[in-house]
Amino acid sequence: MDFGRVDTSLLETIHFSLPPDHAQTTSILSQYTKKSIPEIQVGCAKWGRADWVGKIYPKGTKAANFLDEYAKQFNCIEFNAMYYGLPSSEQIKSWKSKVGKNFKFCPKFTDVITHEKKLQNIETDLNAFIETIKEFGSNLGSVFFMPYPQMSPKEMPLILSFLESLPQDLDVFVEFRHKGWFEKNNADIVFPALEQLNKGMVITDTAGRRDCLHMRLTSPEVFIRFVGNSLHQSDYTRIDEWVERLKHWFDKGLQKCYFFVHQHEELYSPELCKYLIEQLNEKCATSIKVPRFYNEESLF
Repeated sequence: MDFGRVDTSLLETIHFSLPPDHAQTTSILSQYTKKSIPEIQVGCAKWGRADWVGKIYPKGTKAANFLDEYAKQFNCIEFNAMYYGLPSSEQIKSWKSKVGKNFKFCPKFTDVITHEKKLQNIETDLNAFIETIKEFGSNLGSVFFMPYPQMSPKEMPLILSFLESLPQDLDVFVEFRHKGWFEKNNADIVFPALEQLNKGMVITDTAGRRDCLHMRLTSPEVFIRFVGNSLHQSDYTRIDEWVERLKHWFDKGLQKCYFFVHQHEELYSPELCKYLIEQLNEKCATSIKVPRFYNEESLF
């Protein structure tokens, strides 16, 4: 994931601390009570990584079995693959057969809807998308929607109309890229509108776009896209701070968290996932399965 990428030499100059919570976050969470066991889904953005063979996939694992092995390590996937096209019903059934009942797929809206047609004249495409994701059944997690990056707040009526047209029971998060959405005059309109629609706003934590780290919840769930820098030391201190913030949010009433770890070199995403899960288990009283690294075992 290259969004927000900066030269490694600049990492020491970036202020990585999380901003304070927005007042809307406090208001949202005050409407809910603390869950006895926090619901946290942690995963990566893809499973088809041949360079994970011998690391988190056993040596000799074939591409056809990558998802089987991925699902043994993580409880969800940020399913960007659907952005490029809709799978068949048979393909989804095959994927579901490889994962457990609690595993969640979090698909991205297709590029035909968001980037090619830019939300206009999309009724047929949208219906096809909705019918396709229904095939995931209980394995469907939150769906995320990234408008065409150049869509600015000028297109707010179109975007809000699109979100309003979606099934009310569809758990949806929006990820804006245009900087105008995070300017106060626009944010003070779109965030309350998302709250009214019961839709979430993705929090993207990446080095070069700190404005996307808005800390303003619009629902009792959070969808975090964390972009690390190839296991730079700041990756770990940033994760530490996220764990503390999530603990605070769960204590205040947060109901669910999706946390997806990216690296600019995705080879290293599993290491940071493992660290995140270990810290969540220690600080948030969760019992998320810790990924197993086969290459570490071979050293002994």
